[in-house]
Amino acid sequence: MGNITKKHHRRSIRLKGYDYSQAGLYFVTICVQNREHLFGEIENGKMVLNDVGKMIEKWCAKIQTKFTDITLGEYIIMPNHLHAIIINHGNDVCRRGEPTCSPHIDNCDKSLQGEHVGSPLHGVIQWFKTMTTNEYIRNVKTSNWKPFHKKLWQRNYHEHIIRNNQSHQYMANYIINNPSTWEKDRFF
Repeated sequence: MGNITKKHHRRSIRLKGYDYSQAGLYFVTICVQNREHLFGEIENGKMVLNDVGKMIEKWCAKIQTKFTDITLGEYIIMPNHLHAIIINHGNDVCRRGEPTCSPHIDNCDKSLQGEHVGSPLHGVIQWFKTMTTNEYIRNVKTSNWKPFHKKLWQRNYHEHIIRNNQSHQYMANYIINNPSTWEKDRFF
């Protein structure tokens, strides 16, 4: 039998046809490769970040600086994953950071109106993974952090489109209470 090339076809877990650059709230989970515990530990129902976890937290804060149309809502760094609510303001925020694009604001770039100017969710996640991976690698070399095998993060991420206030409140409570329910968590 000849050499058979096996192609991997990854099925997208994104909602087909949905524009992830439009304004909206997204519940996102990003997992460490092999769910290895790298970011700290749960002690008495609270997450205690180690140096790696503090580095992840630093890059969480920088998301809003890099993407002026993105706000990071509730989030929690767990031992082997991150949960976050990412708020994409889409066309409601100019790239220069003005509060709202409308014909009534003089200093807003009117050429951006009517187009998709929101940062796509996958672009935000990709940037975050790249920045955290690069800093982790630097610290493996300079601070003796534990090396990871091939990748720091799993290839994909989980997302859920938050469609109403009830769903938003549920997801926010899940994030806030995640450390206290860690032993029941599917990522444990």
